[in-house]
Amino acid sequence: MARSQLDSHRHIGALPAYPFYGGPAIRADVTAKATVAEFVATLDAEGTDRALVLPNYGVPVPDAAFDLNPLAIEAAQKDDRISCGLWVSPKASDAARNDAALALVGEQGVKALKTSFLLGGSPSDPDCAEQIDRIFTTAAAHDLVVHVHTSPGAASDVDEVGTLVERYGDDTKIHLVHLGGGMSGHMKLIGGRLFDWIEAGKQVYTDTSWTIGFAPAWLVQEIERRGVGHDRILFATDAPWGDFEGEHARLAAAAGDGELADHFFRRNFEALYGT
Repeated sequence: MARSQLDSHRHIGALPAYPFYGGPAIRADVTAKATVAEFVATLDAEGTDRALVLPNYGVPVPDAAFDLNPLAIEAAQKDDRISCGLWVSPKASDAARNDAALALVGEQGVKALKTSFLLGGSPSDPDCAEQIDRIFTTAAAHDLVVHVHTSPGAASDVDEVGTLVERYGDDTKIHLVHLGGGMSGHMKLIGGRLFDWIEAGKQVYTDTSWTIGFAPAWLVQEIERRGVGHDRILFATDAPWGDFEGEHARLAAAAGDGELADHFFRRNFEALYGT
């Protein structure tokens, strides 16, 4: 019998072309789904039973992501398999945009707030302190999960993002996407910090999208060795920036086909985002 799979992190909306890294204007999100109908059809084709959808982002134009919040809500309200998160920014310059986004937290289907430092700011930047605090305290007050991007170096490094877990993780559920986001991030999280935070009572979760091949197998070994963490790991595609087939195969190979796989692919999603 096919195992149910619940995707804890994927995006909706197509971004405009942008001249990244000094090159010509490009659109890299070539598999992005611009409409709810396209998004639902993809879930059907994959056999994905539930999904948390977030506004697509990555272009350094603030409104590009904020303007997709209504589309994410539309998806959640049109299909009961879908829940959504709202895009919010840590930057003081986006305070008014955050006002509009956070006014939507009571909408049906909203389960998370998504933020990232890829487009500016940092967890330790005093200019970001007020908006970061609004994001995390609003999430705690409304029982929402905060999704935070991780990647090696700069403001998205585990060294930086980890300060948010230490500061807010007692009261707010925090989903660190990408398992630290690369070799150094995997080593920092799997090598100790993720498990130390769990044992300290922090409400911290992660997914295995973008992981380097060795990481899921090592993660499973460390869960077994330390005896915690089986309930904090989620399957995610990060589509269109990741792909279903690769992300699913990598985690399934590490998790096997028993109870641990059931946690990763189904039960942890249900516990965090609802049934």
